Amino acid sequence: MCGSRKEAARAGPRFPPPAPTTTPNPSWALADGSAPEVIGHLQENYYNLCMEKSQKINSFILHILQEVDEEIEKGSEGITLNIAGNSCLMPEEKVTGTSACIHLCSSGLDVRYNFVSDVGAYYAARLLQKQHNLVYLNLMFNDIGPEGGELIAKALHKNTTLKYLRMTGNKIENKGGMFFAAMLQINSSLEKLDLGDCDLGMQSVIALATVLTQNQTIKGINLNRPILYGEQEESTVHLGHMLKENHCLVELHMCKHNIKNCGIKQLCDALYLNRSLRYLDVSCNKITRDGMVCLADVLKSNTTLEVLDLSFNRIENAGAKYLSETLASHNRSLRALSVVSNNIEGEGLVALSESMKTNPTFSNVYIWGNKFDEATCVAYSDLIQMDRLKPDNTDVEPFMVDGHVYLAEVSNGLKKHYYWRPTYEEACTNSPNAGFTLVPVGEHL
Repeated sequence: MCGSRKEAARAGPRFPPPAPTTTPNPSWALADGSAPEVIGHLQENYYNLCMEKSQKINSFILHILQEVDEEIEKGSEGITLNIAGNSCLMPEEKVTGTSACIHLCSSGLDVRYNFVSDVGAYYAARLLQKQHNLVYLNLMFNDIGPEGGELIAKALHKNTTLKYLRMTGNKIENKGGMFFAAMLQINSSLEKLDLGDCDLGMQSVIALATVLTQNQTIKGINLNRPILYGEQEESTVHLGHMLKENHCLVELHMCKHNIKNCGIKQLCDALYLNRSLRYLDVSCNKITRDGMVCLADVLKSNTTLEVLDLSFNRIENAGAKYLSETLASHNRSLRALSVVSNNIEGEGLVALSESMKTNPTFSNVYIWGNKFDEATCVAYSDLIQMDRLKPDNTDVEPFMVDGHVYLAEVSNGLKKHYYWRPTYEEACTNSPNAGFTLVPVGEHL
């Protein structure tokens, strides 16, 4: 490793934080020019940090800290400081890399959709090195690049408290992915890592798969949408080999890996031997009905897989029928299946509904985006009316017009709130995120 990178990790980001700009109001003033009322521990820390750094106090952050302080006074534990930049409740500027709130102590910190960048990644790395009670850190979509990814990965070499890290959407690329692979060889506390949409390359995906053959701590990993070239499906081959060796991984996301029928066969061969994986996400790939032959066969003997996401593939009627036959007569472990947008017509959808009548374990099914005929609408309406299919466990709802039954879409699914979370009360319900509810891994979604 070159000396300049070591110096950057010790000395801070390559580009130092910009000097504070002068404003007509004092640095401790709120946006409206009034002085803040500081009463709680976190509020006081934030106030002092802003004064120290000559930064304007963000009233939204101050309000969030007040709520957290009140919860702490009640004796609540495991509180997350939620300063999501995509919240419609945030009236002021977003959090930047030099914001004082990145230095605050809590068991969880969520600063998704802000402008943290590589500068803020340096301070996040310091936070991981100094704070001994941080278990959850969400940095998704914060314009963090390979250098910031390197700083955070290296900070985790000695961290023993963080359980769940979300780096989703930060373009750390192949270089940053390699540093995270190296980190997983050393870190023994991290349980869930999300590197989805990070522009990982083939080299880093293979490195992560190789490391996970030995890592016994990681229970959930997201490797969605890497930048892969070629048609050889090398990443799937290596991840399949990893599943044969790893007996601790519970949750695996491989969305947009360009998996074809050959690739799904590699994964199925591994699932014959794997006895730990409970949630498999292979959505948004190129799997067809031929791949379902292998998957239906492995489900006859696999007794651990509980959630299977096949959304946005092309399994069609034949693939749906292969799965329904296995679910009806053999498998009694799968609880949730998503076949959203798979070009399935009435025959295949009705077959899946019939399997629910004989399989008491199979409780969640998501079918929107396929081709509904009247038989399909009647079949799922009957399941809901006889209480075999709970309304919260599917993404369709029956309604009647002129004596005919139709199905409408309902906002339920396995991971509806993966990229966003609503601010209204329904955000607390489990039905939009059933996959994470059925297979809970980590402290947070």
